[in-house]
Amino acid sequence: QVQLRESGGGLVQPGGSLTLSCTASGFAFDDYTISWFRQAPGKEREGVATITKVGPTTLYADSVKGRFTVSRDSAKRTLYLQMNNLKPEDTAVYVCAASGTVIASMYPLDPPQFDNWGQGTQVTVSS
Repeated sequence: QVQLRESGGGLVQPGGSLTLSCTASGFAFDDYTISWFRQAPGKEREGVATITKVGPTTLYADSVKGRFTVSRDSAKRTLYLQMNNLKPEDTAVYVCAASGTVIASMYPLDPPQFDNWGQGTQVTVSS
């Protein structure tokens, strides 16, 4: 049974930092595409960041490039998202998702390609 558990969210002032963690179980961690997504109130879910095992290669949404850094620790079965210089528009529920399909590896920031989702962690950026 695939399980994904996010942690690390909270309330932070603009310009602040947070690090999110996504701990996985129930599947072969290195054989899956695992990515970060977020959903703000009234908005569609959007892909934020991902990192491949091979390379590794990272991919970011334009809105977070230069501010967010994604990393993974296969031994700990954990995906991380370091978020710096946070802005109010980063406020959202951040969710990690995993998929073992080839198409998910081709489109790792496209939500419909993923079928295993965590519960999410709330990030609120406000003064």
